[in-house]
Amino acid sequence: MISKLASRLFPFLAWFPIAPLVLRADVIAGITGALVLVPKAMAYAQLSGLPLQFGLYTALIPAAIGALWGSSRQLATGPVAILSLMTAAAVAPLAPPGSEEYIGLVLLLTLMVGCIQFVLGLVKLGSAVNFVSHPVILGFMNAAALIIGLSQLDMFLGIPKGRSDFFLKDVWEMFSYIPLTHLPTLAMAAASLALMLIVQKIRILAKPGVLAVVVLATLVSALIDFEHTATGQIEDIAAPAAREMIQNYNATTQRITDMNNAVASLATRLRQAEKESDSRVAADLRYRLELLDLDIKAAEKEGRNQLRGIRKLYFVRTSPAEGQPAQLYRMGAVPEGMQTDGRLWHVKKVEQGGLKLSGGGDVVGTIPSGLPAFRLPAISFDGVLQLMSAALVIALVGFMESISMAKAMAGKTKQRLDPNQELIGQGLANIGGSFFQAYPACGSFTGSAVNLQTGAKTGLAMVFNGGFVAVTLLFLTPLLHHLPQAVLAANNLLAVSGLITFQAFKHTWKASRADGIVALTTFGVTLLAAPHLDKGVIIGALLAIGHYLYRTMAPRVAILGRHEDGTLRDVKYHPHLATSTKVVAIRFDGSLYFANIAHFEDAVLGAMADHREARFLLVVADAINTIDSSGEEMLHNLVGQLQQSGVEVVFSGLKKQVRDVMRATGLDGFIGEQNIFSTEDQALVAISCRLGEEGEACALFRPRG
Repeated sequence: MISKLASRLFPFLAWFPIAPLVLRADVIAGITGALVLVPKAMAYAQLSGLPLQFGLYTALIPAAIGALWGSSRQLATGPVAILSLMTAAAVAPLAPPGSEEYIGLVLLLTLMVGCIQFVLGLVKLGSAVNFVSHPVILGFMNAAALIIGLSQLDMFLGIPKGRSDFFLKDVWEMFSYIPLTHLPTLAMAAASLALMLIVQKIRILAKPGVLAVVVLATLVSALIDFEHTATGQIEDIAAPAAREMIQNYNATTQRITDMNNAVASLATRLRQAEKESDSRVAADLRYRLELLDLDIKAAEKEGRNQLRGIRKLYFVRTSPAEGQPAQLYRMGAVPEGMQTDGRLWHVKKVEQGGLKLSGGGDVVGTIPSGLPAFRLPAISFDGVLQLMSAALVIALVGFMESISMAKAMAGKTKQRLDPNQELIGQGLANIGGSFFQAYPACGSFTGSAVNLQTGAKTGLAMVFNGGFVAVTLLFLTPLLHHLPQAVLAANNLLAVSGLITFQAFKHTWKASRADGIVALTTFGVTLLAAPHLDKGVIIGALLAIGHYLYRTMAPRVAILGRHEDGTLRDVKYHPHLATSTKVVAIRFDGSLYFANIAHFEDAVLGAMADHREARFLLVVADAINTIDSSGEEMLHNLVGQLQQSGVEVVFSGLKKQVRDVMRATGLDGFIGEQNIFSTEDQALVAISCRLGEEGEACALFRPRG
């Protein structure tokens, strides 16, 4: 028998002992899921701005830890499209994608996301995710899916795309390159996308179909030599204007490198000065660092502008004489009679005067073999501050995606789900992953669906899944060299197509105009703020919370009249209901707390001013769920004020928690037990008797039937 402490610390112990049939089902589910996951993991890594192997790393360690310490037995933890894009959006403004600095910041982000989720789960705040409402997630998911789709178009078409702090501007600029579409790349992408759609329709191929398309595309790419690369020097460019443009860009990048080295040197001296408490030297170094930072930003802007021009340069490469370098001429400017290789080339990279040229489609290239090495995230105060808001949003969005899928599966498998334990599991998955070069992961809809469909019984399915990914990393990565990037782009487009649900906006608008506005606002802000996606979620959540507070600050206050069926209803919507000049019946549709007591008091006094002959006020309190000290104080003053003006206040339908507060403060004694009733009918009969009117009033308010 497993002890309670052991099951709490190691929830996976509840799976044991495992029957052979269960183990067999988990092995099959794990291998099947891995066949689907491997190509998707690489495609999602491409979205995150990391080398492709990092997608496989994220499908390895976090998958196993999330399954072992989570509460769902079918949830598949790993890389997903939304978090991949959010990772790139959070880190790309701070470092060049794919660089060592970028990787270090991503690992720090992963650690922060994991710590936030783990702490929330540890203190049992799984419900905190509810602060991000459904309309916010709806708007965010649709905007993020649209951003992902647009971000893949450059690889789908084989055209360049810039990266700046304004995503829509980058997309608009990218559209200007459409005439330069690389037709073989477009053909490869379109054919792959069509095949993926076809295999999804064939039941026997539905699960391994994407992997089969990836394998086929890789073979075709290798056979037709889809990738064409070459190297050269800036001096090989025969067009003077183009050569000068690239020389200027090369000088700018070198200047940025020199300034970054100077920043590192000054930062080291600043730490030493602070350690020695030399405030004068420290102040001078801080000033010089600030100036350098401004110079770097200006140079980076200049470099981006220069790069935009370089991306539009396409060259024709001559067939060189023996021992002579090939010359690069602008397209359409080759001297008559000059022999060329028949290809169009563009500059892929400029490094220290050297050119990396591309004359074909982009492929993934060399993927390092081997399992992820242990690597400590580089924790820095500045890094934590810069990534904090993004980490918080990623932690909440990732958990919402995980728990929504886990709940859907729990409904089918009749499994008990613990949201707090799931938070702990997801937190540990990201914490553990951050030490083995994984980026933020969460529950995957696709992987979880495969687990459910293939009959996974325990989280061991994800352990076997990770084992297959490990085999891929150890032995199969050399086979992926010729995999076209366009195929991964097609896979990403297919993955996010299901996330675009514009019809849901219409449904939300019909249910609540306010929720519709929140969803549309979140959608718009996310698009406009991209690549800073966290701003969309934060503004949407604040708007949703603000709307909730506004509603609770001014809930409906209904003046009631007797309907012909005997019930009390709002005279605003039923103006012909029977009312009394002696009794005012009022219903407050909300809890009484500090933010809305003035609204309640104004409504009551306004109603009494409109019915000056009234001797009784009946407060129908069925909808008042709670009352705080401010509400209790207001009621005490209001009852006293009305009693002085000759109006008796009567309550009906008070809930136990409200009565407990009134008893604890003595308010019920001040009101009088004779003025508190279980139902409005009892209260109205008592009021009728006190009025001593057996005529109109008693006939009006006597219970029907």
